[in-house]
This record gives sequence, C-alpha cells and structure tokens, in this order.
Amino acid sequence: MTIKKFQGKTEAEAVEKAKADLGEDAVVMNVKEIKPKGFFRAFKSSTFEVTAAIEEKENRVDTGAAFKNMQKMHETINMAADEPISIPPISGEVMDQNKAEKSAIEFLKRNAGLLQKEDIGERERIEEKLENLQSILEKQLVSDHKKEPEEKEVNKPDVRKNENLSFIKVLYETLISNEVHEKYVNQIMDELEKVNWNGNSVDTILSNVYQKMILKFGQPHGIDTSGKKPKIVFFVGPTGVGKTTTLAKIASRLKVEQGKKVAFLTADTYRIAAAEQLRTYANILDTPLAIIYSAEELNQGIEQMENYDVILVDTAGFSHKSTEQKEDVKKLIQSVDNRYESEVYLALSATTKYKDLMEIADVYKEIADYKLVFTKLDETTTYGNILNIKLYADAEVSYITNGQNVPDDIELFNSQKIVKRLLGGN
Repeated sequence: MTIKKFQGKTEAEAVEKAKADLGEDAVVMNVKEIKPKGFFRAFKSSTFEVTAAIEEKENRVDTGAAFKNMQKMHETINMAADEPISIPPISGEVMDQNKAEKSAIEFLKRNAGLLQKEDIGERERIEEKLENLQSILEKQLVSDHKKEPEEKEVNKPDVRKNENLSFIKVLYETLISNEVHEKYVNQIMDELEKVNWNGNSVDTILSNVYQKMILKFGQPHGIDTSGKKPKIVFFVGPTGVGKTTTLAKIASRLKVEQGKKVAFLTADTYRIAAAEQLRTYANILDTPLAIIYSAEELNQGIEQMENYDVILVDTAGFSHKSTEQKEDVKKLIQSVDNRYESEVYLALSATTKYKDLMEIADVYKEIADYKLVFTKLDETTTYGNILNIKLYADAEVSYITNGQNVPDDIELFNSQKIVKRLLGGN
C-alpha cells in the first residue's frame, strides 16, 4: 500500500495530481481544506490537501512485523491499509447460519468472559467515539505530533482488551443496524482478527476498519467524455427507481458545468407519458430528443446526433422477472454500432430490500456490464445496501441521488461520507 498527500488550489486539482502520480486506480482517503493564516489571510484563498492511496497487489505486507512498531507505522503512513485487501467472490445464495456465525459472532463468543460485566458508561463512551468519527479520522490522518508513551495502557492489557472487545461488539451492531449484510460484516470482522487488535487503541482499530471499507468501495468515476464522440450512455433499471430524472440531472451537469453538447434518445414506449417527461427536460435544457421504437432504429437516431458529445438513452423499466422485456433491452444495448463507445448505468433505489437487489443485479448482468447509480437516498436512513450490492455485483458505484430536484439532488459517489455513516458517524 502506497499513500501520499497532494495539494492544489482546488479539490479537483489535488485529486488530479494524485491520479497523475499514483494512477487512475488511486483511492481518495481524505480531503482537507487548508484555510490561510496570518495577517493577510483575507486576501488569500484556501488550498486543498488530498490523501490518496494505491494498493500494491503483487507484494503482500507482513502484518505481524508491521504491527510490532505501530507508532512508527502511523507516523510514516498515517492511515494506510496494513495489508492488500482481497474480497472473495460472493455467490447469490443466501448465507447459511454456520457461515454467518463463523467470524464476528464466534469471535465475540470466544471472548464472552470479558464482556459479561460490560459497563453501560463504557458502551456509551464507545458509541460516542463512533459518532465523533470525523474528528478521530482527521487526527489519525493529519496529525504529525508524536504519540505520548502508553505505559499505563501497556500495564493494563486486560482493560484494553475489554475495551476493544466492547468496541468490536458495538461496531458489529452498528453495521448490522445500518443493514450491511451479515456476510460482509463478518468479512470485516475476519479482517480485524488478522491485525493485533488486542494491542492497539480503539481509535486505531476504528481507523483500520474505515480505511478497509474505503478501499472496498474503490474510486468512483463519472461519465467520461474524453474518448470517441458521441459517447452513448444507457440508463437501465426497474420501474419507478428514477431513471429519467437521474438522466436529466446528469445531462444538466454535463451541459451547464462541463459545457458538453448533450442529446436524448428514449426507448421507453411502454410507460404512459414517459417520452413527454423527457421532452420537458429536453426543452428546458434546449437539447434534442428522438424516440426510438426498436433496436434497428437506435443507430439511425445516433447518426442524426453524431455532432454531440454525449447521447443519453432512456430505456423502459421492467420487472426483473419479465424475460421478454429483458431481451428487448439487451437487444437494444447490443445493437450499438462498433464505431461508437457505449456504457451502461444501472439505477437502483436505496429503499429496495437486499434480496430483490441481488436478483435485479443478476438479471441486468445478463444484459451488460454496468456501473451503479443509487437513487432515493433521501427516503432511507440506512445505507448498507450500497456496500452490499457494490460487493455482490462487483460493480462501481458512480452516482447517488437524494431528491427530485433537477439538477441539484445528485452527486458523484463519496465513499468517505457513506463509510462514516455506516460506522455510526455524522
């Protein structure tokens, strides 16, 4: 694992420097705004510091040796992951009870003796740490001061072990309450057992979990318009998840913020007034719109809009149990002429239950490889399914939406923000 810090006049500039140095797969671990100081601070602009990491897949880290000198490790690499992370492929089967108990539950049972007299005040203090996750992470990432000797804690290993076990129990319950699937919570707990959790502080364990979850999400990317033009972008998904509204939000950002020439195609001829909804957005954005009724008409519509940078294609939503409609969408996507570059975005509602999301992900995987867009985050208080489906489908989460307002209620997926929420932070 290589981790570095980069500064720029804007956050985007700092991220660009990170990717230039570490590569496109670099993951942003933290973003900090550095405000000017001194007498003339009012005339100076803030700068941004980005902490980015890249996983070295070939050389595995000796975690035992690394944790022999934890203080030195954190002074040099701050919150770098202690080892490469390998996420095993997950099957679509429901996890059996034996596997569910293998890691975290068994882990807690093995150490139950130390938790029998758990103090209520201690638990509240640990939960407060989770709520104050932001300050803990900032301290771990940007602090350059040396740690104070920990003689008192070293002399009380049972106290530290008891505190850590209490924390792991609260962490487990927090992830479950945020509807992270038990299978993935157990993966995280398994990874904790590989580090010297007994000899480290709660803050260090929390930072370790945070960084591993950030790496599980990876670095998101939006629509890339730097290649061949026009870029064909399909939006697919079940009925009622907000595909058309999401398409309009992205189109608005591409045109207004990036100055791109955007055009619309719609193949949604099933839903009443679907074309009129998209036409309304097209008129507002002063963007051309064409309706296509078959896969054969797709390339004709594209040819009429060849001078545009991006063509966004709205497709008909369908039940994942409808074989006929699935084949229609599959035929449509596969009919794109080889002259054009295309990609697919699968829109999913954050309010859909996990079992249904798995079935939907499987059905659309038969149609095409896709990136994920999660909608309706404003209609739920738990974000566990974002991590669940990211790991289950092994697909990139690109955008999230949190309302109906066009174009405001959409953003590029922010893994830091979501992980902090999943861990009980604000």
